[in-house]
Amino acid sequence: MKTVVKNIDRTQLKSEKSKGIIAQAGEILRAGGLVAFPTETVYGLGADGLNEDAAGKIYAAKGRPSDNPLIVHITEIKDLKKIAAVVPGEAYKIADRYWPGPITMIFEKTGEVPYGTTGMLETVAVRMPDDEVAREIIRAGGGFVAAPSANTSGRPSPTSAAHVKEDLDGKIDMIVDGGRVEIGVESTILDMTVTPPMILRPGAVTKEMLEELIGEVSVDRSLIDADSKEPPKAPGMKYRHYAPRAELSIVEGRMEPVIREINRLAEKKIADGYCVGIIGTDETAKKYENGIIKSIGTRTDEATIAGHLYSILREFDEERVDYIFCESFPTEGIGSAIMNRLMKAAGHHVISV
Repeated sequence: MKTVVKNIDRTQLKSEKSKGIIAQAGEILRAGGLVAFPTETVYGLGADGLNEDAAGKIYAAKGRPSDNPLIVHITEIKDLKKIAAVVPGEAYKIADRYWPGPITMIFEKTGEVPYGTTGMLETVAVRMPDDEVAREIIRAGGGFVAAPSANTSGRPSPTSAAHVKEDLDGKIDMIVDGGRVEIGVESTILDMTVTPPMILRPGAVTKEMLEELIGEVSVDRSLIDADSKEPPKAPGMKYRHYAPRAELSIVEGRMEPVIREINRLAEKKIADGYCVGIIGTDETAKKYENGIIKSIGTRTDEATIAGHLYSILREFDEERVDYIFCESFPTEGIGSAIMNRLMKAAGHHVISV
């Protein structure tokens, strides 16, 4: 299969060129094909979410386990009733505040949604993205587009079209290149089928933000427990995700001891003949002595850390490092999403000092 790559100008979405690209993407989706496109979180790999055969192509292209459910993307709140059997009042409050935006909600599904999209579950995950390129493509593709991250399953998620091409070139029909994404980590996932609603994956819409709006919100234990055997209700819960090819370790503790321990570990691995990568921040990067050192952003603005996380992991892949040592981060606000992704990428390998 030849993968077509089309560059779209976000400032000219009403131009004939952009309309043509969107129409082409929509035709591919309606015909049961696969299109990768940007959202505000990461690049998504889209297929018709109501077409079981099309959804199956996503699993095949990504090498994704068949019990890992997909998120269905919509652009109109009225469309929720077609795919969600029960929509509690709190969900409409959340949608009113945060849709379009980086939050996914889980509902009991209707018969319109095939089990091939939901990973054989009786629930469906639904999101309304804020990215206008994504929204135009979803509309053109029929309005119900299943779209997990557009990467090989288990790899760091793509924040640029180049990342998509690296993983999926020749496996999908089309990549729409809309530049780098805004947020850089996947959406918050909130299970609305339980009381109180439960966060299954942290993201840019935080527990604190949700509780301010609807009251008590719980957090699923599997975000903490690496050995959870529960079937996944949402993407990213059961399997190792976001992982670089190198062995990644997170070093946690007070900052100065963390820096000393990372320097010690890096020196030892380099002496043994290995290539080592270190993930620090603007505040700490100059304190590291050996290895390939990268700043992930500044601790004064954790959005910069979220935005650079996946691209840095992919850079280390290109540089063929054998081991990566990374500082830990606070788990308040979007820090919860950052540490969730890092823990998954590291296979929960943490060194405490």
